[in-house]
Amino acid sequence: MKKTFQLLILCPFILFFSCKTTTKEQENLIPEQVLWYTSPAENWDNALPVGNGRLGAMVFGNPINERIQLNEDSMWSGGPEWGNSKGTPKDLAEIRNLIKTGNVHLADSLIVERFSYKWVARSHQTMGDLFINFDTKEPTNYKRELNLNNAFTEASYKIDGFDVSQKIFSSAADDVLVVKISTTNPNGLNYKLLLSRPDDNGHKTVVVSTPTDNTIKMNGMVTQYAGMVHSIPVEVAHGVKFETVLQVQNNSGTIQQIEGGLSLKNVSDTTIYIVCNTSFYFDNYEEKNSEALQKLNATTYKAILNNHIKDYQNLFNRTTLDLGNHELDSLPTNERLTLVKEGKEDIDLSKKLFDYGRYLLISSSRYGTNPANLQGIWNEHINAPWNADYHLNINLQMNYWLADVTNLSECHEPLFDLTDRLIERGKILAKEQYGMNGTVAHQTTDIWGAPWMRAAKPYWGSWIHGGGWIAQHYWEHFRFTQDTVFLRERAYPAIKAYAEFYADWLVLDERDQTLISTPETSPENSYLAADGKPAAVSNGNAMGHQIIGEVFDNALASAKILGIDDDFTKNIKEKRAQLHAGIKIGSDGRLMEWDREYDEPEKGHRHISHLYALHPGDDITSENPELFEAAKKTIQYRLDNGGAGPGWSRAWIINFFARLLDKNAVEENINLFMQRSLYGNLLDVHPPFQIDGNFGFTAGVAEALLQSHEGFLRILPALPDNWKNGTIKGLKARGNITVDIVWKDGKLLKLTLTSITDESVKVKYDAIETDVLLVKNVPYILNLHLKKI
Repeated sequence: MKKTFQLLILCPFILFFSCKTTTKEQENLIPEQVLWYTSPAENWDNALPVGNGRLGAMVFGNPINERIQLNEDSMWSGGPEWGNSKGTPKDLAEIRNLIKTGNVHLADSLIVERFSYKWVARSHQTMGDLFINFDTKEPTNYKRELNLNNAFTEASYKIDGFDVSQKIFSSAADDVLVVKISTTNPNGLNYKLLLSRPDDNGHKTVVVSTPTDNTIKMNGMVTQYAGMVHSIPVEVAHGVKFETVLQVQNNSGTIQQIEGGLSLKNVSDTTIYIVCNTSFYFDNYEEKNSEALQKLNATTYKAILNNHIKDYQNLFNRTTLDLGNHELDSLPTNERLTLVKEGKEDIDLSKKLFDYGRYLLISSSRYGTNPANLQGIWNEHINAPWNADYHLNINLQMNYWLADVTNLSECHEPLFDLTDRLIERGKILAKEQYGMNGTVAHQTTDIWGAPWMRAAKPYWGSWIHGGGWIAQHYWEHFRFTQDTVFLRERAYPAIKAYAEFYADWLVLDERDQTLISTPETSPENSYLAADGKPAAVSNGNAMGHQIIGEVFDNALASAKILGIDDDFTKNIKEKRAQLHAGIKIGSDGRLMEWDREYDEPEKGHRHISHLYALHPGDDITSENPELFEAAKKTIQYRLDNGGAGPGWSRAWIINFFARLLDKNAVEENINLFMQRSLYGNLLDVHPPFQIDGNFGFTAGVAEALLQSHEGFLRILPALPDNWKNGTIKGLKARGNITVDIVWKDGKLLKLTLTSITDESVKVKYDAIETDVLLVKNVPYILNLHLKKI
């Protein structure tokens, strides 16, 4: 039976008061978080990532032949002029008629033929490599680590009894990648620095050592060899121009030029600065490098390191999670992961994985950069897997599920910058290709904001809701931040643009007089048509209608807050009322994925798109037990048929079960994710590496500890039973409320809420409901003694 009480009532088991925690106390609550190893990385999948949002590296930590693989987030081929629309409204009408008459296979082929650009897709590319070849003996006492608290990697060891250290970090504050190599050996170290980049489809990057003896420059252009642009074959397509500059500062020894690099002898303390700028950000990118180095030369390594740590910790330290169980910290991280894969419980490693996701977002998505792509910013390839691009049918969105809830709202900004570009180009596409107002984006894009369809197969490429899904992020960002300026100037215009397109896109279904979306696909899945063969396109499906309904709802909610009541809002209200239901239960009790109950050729498909309304949407909640049960059956059916492989799909399952308030399933899938989805460096295995799984895992943990999508705060909604004791500080709830939670023996012990405004909020925990009156910037604390209520 539900218990309700008011906080101001004095009860023997409740103590309610406000207090402040001192800065010193806060610092003491932040444990050192380190991933560490006793050997260098054998391959890229075990190297350790650093990044400042734009400039990153994968560090191997090899004391003999070190490799530091370099990345910059705008190293892309192509440009904004490479096409917009391809098909026509006439083509759309023909395909719609084919679907209506049951010719879905012909519709599948024509949607690709008429609308999709068919040429070699553009890829994000590596910036190159710094190789450090040491003239030295084999080391002893070797250790390498990634310090999550301070955002640097360090390899330390001894040679001939003398200490050697290599520390590397990428500073957002000073926009530089820094390598610090030092030794206690009075004779110093001897090594060579070689800067290079793989041939770009047969075209070489120019690498030169400058006359100053302490600088290496590498410059060129990202190209794309062979392919089709506007159906015209080309041998080399242009792309971003770049310059990378490496500069050495040493306090002893000598430096000499060699081919492709520098030779250092008898140096005991060396600081290496690496800067890179590109034509994507600046026309005068080479001048920007010179300016950056001048500023660096006018300061000190210590100051740069301090600036970096302060800047990084301003974000990272906002949220802290402690689950206890630190006993295995004495083991290297790879050994702990091996034990997990063998079935041993390691609760603290899941906490580190939660922090790792926040570290990776801070390191790959900062104000003014491009958003994190499929690999964040860490990519060693010229032609990367899936082009390391922006997949809009879950992957890019999953990258940002953790941003607001883990108090990293600033890291969300690059997603909006990209989407703003996507919206402007999508307006051209919507008008020219479909004859409609508003804007549209399909399944994949790149840094140029290309909105058009690029598909070899209809079941993954012809989807039209990439932009509609991202529109949710504008609305959710406002809900978390309560930033009305953002709502007025960015969120509402974006949501409105997609709503306008959908209002024109919908057509009347004569069968029941509802408005449906057609042609539709369910991301990367297919159904068995009447002839028993797989087909992709259909007359509406669950996810498409759920997204359209959400865009309409968010447009109207935004307009209401902003005091807008016009012809647009009237039209959207009418279309929303007539929209075909996106949530329907089939005869077997599962939620339907398509417009009717088709059989599925891949019953365990990794996408469970028809549960969008459960997560990340919010139309399926515990307020409707029938839908809750249908959602559970839908997930279980997929799992029973081999669904939810490693990577992002398993991470989505964690978020689903958290929303379903199923703590046992959350615990099970956290364990499965850690057992099946991680490389030795804890990066996500898709395979190969994709970063969305890391981000989705962190979001899932947050979802298990705090939910606010239902209009109230739900505390510890899906706390795993094996997380018996813990503390989480600094989570954000919608309404811009900071939430700290302490629990013991699996029960809430202490809840602290801090709001930026005076407001009343409802809080639910277990069988308890209470209304809390918050005073601006004053922490309110609720202590619950562990008595039966």
